[in-house]
Amino acid sequence: MKKDIHLLAISGSLRKKSSNTALMNAIIALAAEPVRFSVYNGLGELPHFNPDLDVEEGPATVRELRKQLKEADGVLICTPEYGNGVPGSLKNALDWIVSSGEFVNKRVAVVTASPSPMGGDKANASLLLTLNMINAIIVEQGTVMIPHIALKMNKEGAITDEETKQQLLAMLASLGQSNSGE
Repeated sequence: MKKDIHLLAISGSLRKKSSNTALMNAIIALAAEPVRFSVYNGLGELPHFNPDLDVEEGPATVRELRKQLKEADGVLICTPEYGNGVPGSLKNALDWIVSSGEFVNKRVAVVTASPSPMGGDKANASLLLTLNMINAIIVEQGTVMIPHIALKMNKEGAITDEETKQQLLAMLASLGQSNSGE
């Protein structure tokens, strides 16, 4: 019997109708056993990072983020690009994790999607720099940039582009592998 692989999904967007949140949910729907997902929904509730507040265990919302990260075998991050970079709320969340180490040796995949032809390449690159600095393991096929996202998903949030779907399935397969083989 295969052990469940628990992945935590995080959307880098706070917008209710975010294409990246819809994409994250579509990726979750593609997952097959033994992979199971939980979704972190507290990004907008985190206080601004302040090292003076990062004493003991930090604020309650930060403790909850750290707990969910600790319990996960891996992390999927789907994010837009704002102002040629990582959205501030997502970067803020990562800043809270630098000192506590929940990403150390954690398997991670990063998906950026954008209506632009670049697919969120600058956010993707910036996010990878931060994740590498905090010793996350970016899985093989774990960086996906999706340009023209509105042309690749329908209004119901399903992925309609077969090439994109196959790329995301390969990323999911890599992220969903057990850590025991490493």
